[in-house]
Amino acid sequence: MAIGSQGFSIIDLPPATPETLDSYDNVPLDPFMGNGTRYKRFTQYKLSPEPGSDRGWIYEKLPQRDYIISKRYNNVAGGIRRPYDPIEVDFTPLVTIGANALELDRSHDWQINIHQNRSRAESERCAPITPEGVHSDGHEYIMIAVLRRNNVAGGETRLWLPDADAPIWTGTLAAGTAVLLDDKAIKHEATDVTSADGGPGHRDIIIVAYSTWEKGWYGEEYEAAALADRPLN
Repeated sequence: MAIGSQGFSIIDLPPATPETLDSYDNVPLDPFMGNGTRYKRFTQYKLSPEPGSDRGWIYEKLPQRDYIISKRYNNVAGGIRRPYDPIEVDFTPLVTIGANALELDRSHDWQINIHQNRSRAESERCAPITPEGVHSDGHEYIMIAVLRRNNVAGGETRLWLPDADAPIWTGTLAAGTAVLLDDKAIKHEATDVTSADGGPGHRDIIIVAYSTWEKGWYGEEYEAAALADRPLN
């Protein structure tokens, strides 16, 4: 199922394993985004088509590097180095679900960024999800997968066409669902997460970015370009 002309689709996911859900409990605080309410780990892979298979993929975990994105895509924390601890559980089965649903071009290798995020709200303190506002991230495709919503409200996803005055889709992704985006065609944002009853609550997600390996989104050359806010090529 490709995402088609509308530029996005919503898919169901298999239930997250207890090990996966438990891993969110020791995700470190993100000092760069979320105003003390976001917790984050980050890992990158090279994804290659499995020879002789029309669906299989081979994952090469890349050496850990800082996460860097240009200011043109993130006006809050772009243009700086953001060091994060690597992800401790295996999210590659979910990445594969997204890759197959997107019908990724198997004539390419792909570079994969995985962001494991927890947003925590309590009492009168909300958790901002996209302080950078309506945005795209510069990749070919994005998957935003919600694995758990525990005692939270808000976190409504909004999808926009470029330069549109109103979103083309608005909805709250339930646990066990994901949105797939053509990141060149669709911008996105999400509303703040709030506590459902005044007590602590959290929303646990992964964000997967799929970019063709030839675009060079990994390594020193990419990092220098992103820090200088200039095109890579």
